Amino acid sequence: MAVVARLKKRAFREQDRRFVVEGAQGVTEALEAGRLLCLYAVDPIDPLVVAARERGIEVVEVAEDLLRRLTATVTPQGVLGVAPFLDVELGSLPSDGCVALLHEVRDPGNAGTVLRSADAAGAAGVVFTDSSVDLYNPKTVRASAGSVFHVPVVRGVSTADAVVGLRGMGRRVLAMDGRGERDLYSVDLGGPIAFVFGNEAHGLPDEVLRSADVTVRVPHAGKAESLNLAAAASVCLFEWARRERRGAQALETLIAAAAHDIRSPLTAMKGFGYALEKRHEQMTDEQRSMMLQGIVHDADRMDTILRQLVDAARLVAGSLELFREQTDLSEVIFQLEQQQRRDPDHPAITWSGDAGPFLVDPARLRTTLLAFAESLVWWTDDGPIEVRAERSGSAMHVWASRRGTQLDAAAAEALFAPRRPGEGAGSKMGMYVARGVAEAQGGRTWAEVDDAALSFHLQLPLPS
Repeated sequence: MAVVARLKKRAFREQDRRFVVEGAQGVTEALEAGRLLCLYAVDPIDPLVVAARERGIEVVEVAEDLLRRLTATVTPQGVLGVAPFLDVELGSLPSDGCVALLHEVRDPGNAGTVLRSADAAGAAGVVFTDSSVDLYNPKTVRASAGSVFHVPVVRGVSTADAVVGLRGMGRRVLAMDGRGERDLYSVDLGGPIAFVFGNEAHGLPDEVLRSADVTVRVPHAGKAESLNLAAAASVCLFEWARRERRGAQALETLIAAAAHDIRSPLTAMKGFGYALEKRHEQMTDEQRSMMLQGIVHDADRMDTILRQLVDAARLVAGSLELFREQTDLSEVIFQLEQQQRRDPDHPAITWSGDAGPFLVDPARLRTTLLAFAESLVWWTDDGPIEVRAERSGSAMHVWASRRGTQLDAAAAEALFAPRRPGEGAGSKMGMYVARGVAEAQGGRTWAEVDDAALSFHLQLPLPS
């Protein structure tokens, strides 16, 4: 029993590289994780005692009053375990996902609760800096409710070194501060990130705030001055998890949408190819030319869909790269018009306004305008598609519009959401990608309906 009693002191824990696990929940998780070295119990037929013995783990029966003296709880649950240290090196953390970094977090209950929330949210790890409470403090372990056995945990590293190391792994560093420049619900949480949480009373010092990529606040509408550290951390971790789940669901929807959109041009190409192979000699030159044009048109359509799918995946992953160059907008419109002319039923495209040049990504601009044009073909039926542009201050504005729509403003705006096959007509993915690419450049897109005319608006900032 003296072996367990000495583990109440940090110096002896460090020397033995073992720690105490109190309570049924923690012991159960240690047992399931294969980390339980020995078990002390009051009841010899406790299910945990039986399970431990079945796995060849040493079990020591103790009196209830003795167990009470060995634990830090007022009412111990009759079992106490010993487990080996579990912490890992910073460089061994997964390269993706979210990490929680604790700077000068001194309360063991808060620290354990953050660890528990990180586990529940599916985080990639938690870093206990050398200025924070000991990971193996019995109260920290108990507050984690067994999550210490599930989440990779780093300890003993300085905050400065941890920030450098995490950034070196490709993570963006978000410092949580009540006066943060961005609010949690608007900041980008895509890609590998690390949240930095500070001391319960003092928050994060200026040097840590300056070392971050962005400072973030948790918005709240009530009169409470701030959230408890553990509560704020839980909000952040679960907001990240919610976005991750939404991103995965969006990508699944986009893949299904792409498969649906590809089916039509692929079927047409196969039909044209089969007809040319079987009836080539019986066809006139005009018929053969028409079918070849149809194959080229459908190949262009499939190429566009695949480009959209790749960009959609990059948007979900937060890895979209832009390639800006001086671009003549009238040339982009001309290329778009040439592609659409291969479809004899496509309405004409007219162009007016400022042609630039504008410093933009020309390929992404063309994909956006193509998505606008396709939606206008599906949802309007009167006259040509009118495209115009202008430079206003440090931004480029482009409108694409056509008359003859039955959509209202809400339905027009809904076209920007990814849709599964069977959920209405038109492209299920193009407008989603158009909006995502615009937002990745700091711009925006929106729809307007006025007197049966449907208009899509693209606004992009222009680098000075």
